[in-house]
Amino acid sequence: MTLAERIKQEAQRLGFDAVGISRIDGSPQPSVLDDRPRPFHQLLYDRLCAWIERGYHGAMAWMERAPHRRADPGSVLPGCRSIISVGMNYGTGHRADESPGHGRIARYAWGRDYHGILQAKLEQLEALIRTLAPNACTRWYVDTGPVMEKAWAQQAGLGWIGKHSNLVSARYGSWLLLGEVLTTLELEPDEPGTDLCGTCQLCVRACPTGAITEPYVVDARRCISYLTIELHKPGDEIPVELERTLGNRIFGCDDCLDACPYNLAAQPTQESAFQPSPLTLAPSLSTLETMSERTFQDTFRLSAIRRAKYSGLLRNVRIARRNAQSPSRSPSDRPFSANMS
Repeated sequence: MTLAERIKQEAQRLGFDAVGISRIDGSPQPSVLDDRPRPFHQLLYDRLCAWIERGYHGAMAWMERAPHRRADPGSVLPGCRSIISVGMNYGTGHRADESPGHGRIARYAWGRDYHGILQAKLEQLEALIRTLAPNACTRWYVDTGPVMEKAWAQQAGLGWIGKHSNLVSARYGSWLLLGEVLTTLELEPDEPGTDLCGTCQLCVRACPTGAITEPYVVDARRCISYLTIELHKPGDEIPVELERTLGNRIFGCDDCLDACPYNLAAQPTQESAFQPSPLTLAPSLSTLETMSERTFQDTFRLSAIRRAKYSGLLRNVRIARRNAQSPSRSPSDRPFSANMS
């Protein structure tokens, strides 16, 4: 068994549903994102800069800082030669209760915060790598480091980046949470994932705000996930013209993910920590609106929902209540009719 095979075997034993390896190669080569031969990190840098120049990152100023570092893993871990990409299935098979008076929370936040769950497993995987290769340097991340994880996950064969800009897996649909271990080891790479979207435009059409400006490109300033989660500082307001499109969404939005046909074959997760609670599956707007900040902190202490902050969630709840009281809803406010999750 090769070192790469041993690492992947251990990743699966730890509970990762998907694992693959990509190599950091500075030589010009065609990639799964662009057929113009050049180093993959250069392609990522060019795409990131073009996205930032269009202002699509909105108030996320941290995206502007050192984009070359975000695109090149060698700038994060000197001597990085390989990336071990991992994914955990968080699809539970449940459906949100959207009866009157209830809000909607994105599926990834139904259970415990995934950062801690993946972190514990990545630390164990890193410990194994150090045992097998004591001289190797490693560094892991879960959605918080300067690594363009979706692109490297596609390079590692975990799936492909769909037209909604999220990773899609033929086996797990839209429901993979990602992490990675950067290492100085030269490991045997897997075949990159092939884009299987074809001519499908369901995710583009499903977006309530038109945030997917073109296939594979999202304007975060119009994305409901950005509006309800990233705009959480005191004084941050959601543009009035977009408030109606939020409908009852109070934390994130799954509409573009729900629309993907590959969810039809996706199997429910085996990870109990991702199972929803009654509050996250059927969040009562009236209960949340009267929740104190202390209660918010206690209730969501182990939840990704705390990312929105107390003031942000309360603002979202109030918008959802106003939308519910409106006498009519525009077509863009209704849940996508071809929901396939």
